[in-house]
Amino acid sequence: MRILVLGVGKTGKLVAEVAAQHGHSVHVLDATENKEGAALTAPFVAGFDVIIDFTTPEAVLTNMRACLATGAKMVIGTTGWYAKLADISALAERRGAGLLYGTNFSIGVQKLLTLAKTMAAELKGSGYTFSIAETHHASKLDSPSGTALTLADAVKAGLGTDKEIPIHATRTGEVAGIHSVVATSADDSLTLTHESTSRRPFAEGAVRAAEWLVSAKPGVYDLRDVFEKL
Repeated sequence: MRILVLGVGKTGKLVAEVAAQHGHSVHVLDATENKEGAALTAPFVAGFDVIIDFTTPEAVLTNMRACLATGAKMVIGTTGWYAKLADISALAERRGAGLLYGTNFSIGVQKLLTLAKTMAAELKGSGYTFSIAETHHASKLDSPSGTALTLADAVKAGLGTDKEIPIHATRTGEVAGIHSVVATSADDSLTLTHESTSRRPFAEGAVRAAEWLVSAKPGVYDLRDVFEKL
């Protein structure tokens, strides 16, 4: 499989490494080679089976518009752009492209989302209030993280409410990612926590997603809906 990786940050580099270990042909573009999506011409994009993006909230929108317009298939690990999800989804559908996006490609985090929803449903009406705490490295651009927002959605789904769940975000050092869901009553508290000690699970999940998307029908997919199929 021919994979184009956009972004050579810490996660992007690891995605390229993992993809090569899976036996795929990998080409990487950094920001200097792809200013404002200039490198993503239709002939160039056509040379790849799938594109994986781990760039920035600003760059990813340009990248998606350029690639999806050609009918390409893209896995998006970048977060912070979901305000434009409806527009990007419409473009993908119009062009017969494939788009798979997710806030976190780690198996452990996906299981945490399921557990958070279940815990909320089990404690509904029992006098517990919920909050979420997350900590990431100091250079992370979006705050709160996409994963924290997805966790909040999982808790709300379990509670059957639209009421916002408080999120406490911390940016410090080189922390790969810590996410906790806390349920607190007058007498006790319960906490679910996932701590990433490496970015490798994100990269492994993104490569598995790319392998799945290549053979999937064109369309727009949320990782939460297809993760068990990967």
